[in-house]
Amino acid sequence: MGTQKKQASALHEKEGVSPPNIISTASVKQIQEFRKKLPSAATLVSGILKGDITALSRAITLVESTNIDHLTKANAVINGCLPHANASLRIGITGVPGVGKSTFIEAFGLHLTALGKKVAVLAVDPSSTISHGSILGDKTRMEELVKDRNAYIRPSASGETLGGVAQKTRESIILCEAAGFDTIIIETVGVGQSETAVHSMVDFFLLLKISGAGDELQGIKRGIMEMADAIVINKADGDNIRKANLAKTEFNRALHMFPAKKSGWMPTTSTCSALTHEGIASVWNTILQFFELTKSNNYFFEKRKKQNQYWMLETINEQLKNNFYNHADIQKLLEESKKMVLENQISPFRAAHLLLDNYFNR
Repeated sequence: MGTQKKQASALHEKEGVSPPNIISTASVKQIQEFRKKLPSAATLVSGILKGDITALSRAITLVESTNIDHLTKANAVINGCLPHANASLRIGITGVPGVGKSTFIEAFGLHLTALGKKVAVLAVDPSSTISHGSILGDKTRMEELVKDRNAYIRPSASGETLGGVAQKTRESIILCEAAGFDTIIIETVGVGQSETAVHSMVDFFLLLKISGAGDELQGIKRGIMEMADAIVINKADGDNIRKANLAKTEFNRALHMFPAKKSGWMPTTSTCSALTHEGIASVWNTILQFFELTKSNNYFFEKRKKQNQYWMLETINEQLKNNFYNHADIQKLLEESKKMVLENQISPFRAAHLLLDNYFNR
C-alpha cells in the first residue's frame, strides 16, 4: 500500500496577526495622568463660561466631592461663576415613582430646545440606604434628550441628604447657569421630604400625578399640593384619557381648599401625555404665565433673595457638620463613644453633648 497523506485537522489554530501599537504606552500614561489631574479653578471657570460641557461636568464633580481638600477649589469655582448666574428659570418637578417623571422631562426638554432654549436637567437618583449605591440611569431613560446639543443631563446620587435631594444641587444650578443654560429642571426622587428641599431652590414647582393610583387624596395629606404651582396628570392617552380628566377635576376642587398663595398665583391643573407629547406645550405656557405674573408683582425676585438667605444658613449647618466629623480627635473620641453607648455605659444624648463640648472647646 502506498503511503497515505496525513489530513490536516480543521481544529487547528491559525497564527493571528498582532494588532498594531496605535497608541504608545507613553501616550496611554499621559492620558491617564491628564484624567487624574484636576484643572485649576480659573481653568474650570473659563471653560464653564465658554459653555464647555466637560469643564461643567468636572466642576460639578468637584463641588459634589466629600473630600475636604477639594472644598477651597470648589468654592473658588462657585465664586467665579456666581456673577454669571441667576439668569435662568428654575423648575422643580416631583411625583411618586412610576408617575413618568423622566419621560415627561424628556418630552418637556425636547419641546424647550425646539423653542431655542438651553436646558439643564439635574436629576437626583435614589441611593440605597443599605449599599449606598445609585443607578444613575437618567441618561439611559432620556436617550433622545441626552443627544440634544442644547440639553445637559446630570444625574447625581441622593446619598443620605434629607429627602433624597443631592447635597450640592444648589451649587450645581449656579454652575449650569454660568454655562449658559437658561432653563434648569430639577427632578426629585419623589419620596420622603425631597419636595420641601426642591421647593426651596426653584421658582416654579410642578407636581406630576397619574389617575387611578389611589393617591388623589394622599397628595392633600402629604401637603405636597400646598407647595405645587401646577398639577399635571400624566399618561393621559389611550383608554386612560377619561380617568385623567376625572382626576384633573378632583385635584382642581382640592386646590380651592388651600389658602391663596403669597405669589398671587392660582395653581392650575392639566393633563398631558409624555408619550405622545400631547399637552406639553400647554404646561410650558402655564409656566410662562406664572413667571410673567410673579415678576410683575416682584414676588419672583423676593423669593430668590429669601432662598439665598436660606441656603447660606444651610451651608453653615453643612460645613459645621463636615468639620466636626472630619476632625481627627473627634473621630477617635466618636469611636470610643459609640462603644460606650453600645455597652450602655453612657446615654446617647450625654455622649453627643460631651463630643460637641469637646469640639467647641478646642
